[in-house]
Amino acid sequence: MFSKENNEKPKAMERNILAKNTKIVGDLSAEGDFRIDGILEGTLTTTGRVIVGVDGSITGKVFCENADIEGKFSGELKVNKMLTIKATASIYGDVVLGKLSVEPGATFNASCAMRGAVKELNLNERPTSEEKTA
Repeated sequence: MFSKENNEKPKAMERNILAKNTKIVGDLSAEGDFRIDGILEGTLTTTGRVIVGVDGSITGKVFCENADIEGKFSGELKVNKMLTIKATASIYGDVVLGKLSVEPGATFNASCAMRGAVKELNLNERPTSEEKTA
């Protein structure tokens, strides 16, 4: 009788591509994923995934949910969830992330802070009777 129809279609995540041999100087912002195979100098903000291809390069700031880096990054990188660094990657700067995966051979020369750490270990404390040790 008083039913409300929802005619809205679900949002599809867009994919944005910065092609090889393309250079952008400035700020980019979107809700979809980004693939960078060219050069970006500036700030990239997205609620999606950022992929930097083998020939891709970012100098500046990146704020995203997930990131896969195969190329070069220099600057400030904030990843809310997972950062995957491939063997061909070179990363310099400041990194804040949720989880980290680094392949052997990658260059990772950055200050790194991992958010969401469960608790810090205190090596001077002895376990209580309720805590079990291996």
